[in-house]
Amino acid sequence: MVAIVPSMSSHPVVRVRAYDDGVSARTLAAGVRQVQADLGVTPDFPADVEEAARAAAASPRLPDNDRTDVELLTIDPAGSEDLDQAMHLARTPDGGFLVHYAIADVAAFVTPGDPVDREAHRRGQTLYGAEATVPLYPTVLSEGAASLLPGVDRPALLWTIRMTAEGERVDAVVERARVRSRQRLSYERAQALVEAGAGPSTLAVLADLGPLRMAREAARGGISLPLPEQDVDVVGDRWRLEHRTRLPVEEWNAQVSLLTGFAAAAMMIYAGVGLLRTLPDRDAGEVQRLHRGARALGLDWPAEMLFPDFVRTLDPARPRDVAMLMDLTRVLRGAGYVAFDGDVPAQARHAGLATEYAHVTAPLRRLGDRYAGEVCLSLCADEPVPAWVHAALPGLPGTLAASGRRAVAYERAVLDLVEAGVLARSVGETFSGFVVERDEERPTRGHVVISEPAVQTAVTAEHPLPLGERVTLRLVEADVEARRVRFELA
Repeated sequence: MVAIVPSMSSHPVVRVRAYDDGVSARTLAAGVRQVQADLGVTPDFPADVEEAARAAAASPRLPDNDRTDVELLTIDPAGSEDLDQAMHLARTPDGGFLVHYAIADVAAFVTPGDPVDREAHRRGQTLYGAEATVPLYPTVLSEGAASLLPGVDRPALLWTIRMTAEGERVDAVVERARVRSRQRLSYERAQALVEAGAGPSTLAVLADLGPLRMAREAARGGISLPLPEQDVDVVGDRWRLEHRTRLPVEEWNAQVSLLTGFAAAAMMIYAGVGLLRTLPDRDAGEVQRLHRGARALGLDWPAEMLFPDFVRTLDPARPRDVAMLMDLTRVLRGAGYVAFDGDVPAQARHAGLATEYAHVTAPLRRLGDRYAGEVCLSLCADEPVPAWVHAALPGLPGTLAASGRRAVAYERAVLDLVEAGVLARSVGETFSGFVVERDEERPTRGHVVISEPAVQTAVTAEHPLPLGERVTLRLVEADVEARRVRFELA
């Protein structure tokens, strides 16, 4: 059995940086509620699901294997409560690395077929957008009993990965364990500690291992798009939206997650059973189109420079580069999941990462991670994969594809809402921006990126749009209720 269903890539998530109870905040909250109603999603859970979650939170299945001796810490966006991963990194006597990576054990709380499990299959994943999260699991679990919060014992899937001094994976194993995180760090706090040479030793090792893994990614031809996040301030009667570039510690942290996903994929491919995250190879025509877009934006992309190497030249702090990065998200469309139980599928690779890969590190936020994690646990323990996992595998790609489409629609709708709110007081004003996309069939329509405020939106003109050029735009509409923004060339 092989099942493959594609899914779309998502937009960068908008995060609230400042928020009060003023007019704009109430407008945002009302707008988000309308988005949820339009898409048929809600942060609320049915009563039987909440009841089952509370009962599970009160009596988790804690494993006998006690690894609370491992001094784990978490690194996440400030204010996060749904903490899926905790890590401890150390150097080995031969100069290599020892990675302990604990993943929240959702199966310690959720029983196949129970109300929480059925609702999770209906939702598929957590939806993010501004201050409005639609969780996969009730918060009594996802932000409480199952979350790897500091100072409390938690059931976890504990990965142990040994690596060479060059950052190459030697071996990996995963087991159920009881763990206890020592410290919760935001990205900003972790970065500050690294730069000060302070904090837990894990941070110093992460600062060594992260760049090594990034170099290995570059060597194999993998890419990670450094898309800037969008932060919104919603204060009083004003909204403000800005791009925020990712900190180095965020990239290093992501590399540890990827490392674990690569190890999981290798295990499942060897055993002939599992769930992989895949992406088809780029076709030559798409790369040629991207070359033309780079040339239109005035970016240097020599013909002999490979696509991954070009991506690494882009700086998300520069408007032209942001425009190119937005365009490059097209190459990640078509990512999906493949489930297999027997023969490994011919297309098992993730072209963006240039290797096989599995989602296993975010089970509080993605349904499929729980199943892939269970497969890996069974393989490492030399035990049969549970029947409930086998039974669910064929339908998972379709379930996850549907939830992926919902996530894209939710993120896009919330972003449209925020952009309309940011610009609502500026109708009639002019802005400077770059034309980053032109409709091939209707060249008078396209998209622009504006640096201040940080908006990417539609534009129309009387004549064909000058792709890649800086233009002056006049805002003719910013309708918060309709979540619609419209510019014309000035």
